[in-house]
Amino acid sequence: MRRLEGRVAIVTGAASGIGKETAKRLAEEGAAVLITDIQVEAGEATVKEIEEAGGRAAFIRHDVTSEADWEAAMAKASEDLGGVDILVNNAGMGDIKPIEETTLAEWDRTVAIDQTGVFLGMKIAAPYLKRSEHASVINISSIFGTSGGFGVSPAYHAAKGAVRTLTKNVALHWATEGVRVNSIHPGFIATPILEESRDTPIWDGMVQLTPMARLGRPEDIAAGVAYLASDDAAFVTGLELYIDGGYMAR
Repeated sequence: MRRLEGRVAIVTGAASGIGKETAKRLAEEGAAVLITDIQVEAGEATVKEIEEAGGRAAFIRHDVTSEADWEAAMAKASEDLGGVDILVNNAGMGDIKPIEETTLAEWDRTVAIDQTGVFLGMKIAAPYLKRSEHASVINISSIFGTSGGFGVSPAYHAAKGAVRTLTKNVALHWATEGVRVNSIHPGFIATPILEESRDTPIWDGMVQLTPMARLGRPEDIAAGVAYLASDDAAFVTGLELYIDGGYMAR
């Protein structure tokens, strides 16, 4: 079922992990996908995978904290792929220190990528999205955008919480303009970065905290993005979609 035939999607942070699987899923659904990332070689490899599977994709190096990079990404999607119908703000980073040990520079860097990058994406994409008949924005937040987590990583939690509220704010602002805006809140997902902790107490702890007793897969998040991007979600805006194996139901 190709629910996104003829549409163009931009997926940030799509060189690996959740972003990569999201880009692949949207391409499978029929969308042309602009892959953006600071990892050039891995981003181009994602494009190659999509093209070899019969999809259509392109890549641009993109720092989501840069307004100029956002302008360039929008122009490339519009000129090379035919427009912008779907924006997936996925790029992000984490921090692990408690607040007493977090420097201002570390705080600013995490917030710039995880929060300001989402703001810039929606702001600069606005005129492109408003020209689409199927406009959809999906912002990747986190279970820790709602909960306090474990008391560390203050910048990550604050930024993801801001993404949650910003999503609702812009969803209301664009509610009558044909642009839907929703957030996805992943739980513990077995991305390549987390694979390093497999068979360790860290991995086991994440499994124990998840009611379904396993970690999710990047493909699980990609499926949620595909739904929210499609007309199956035509009456859905301002939603928080938790894909977390039951974590937030505790």
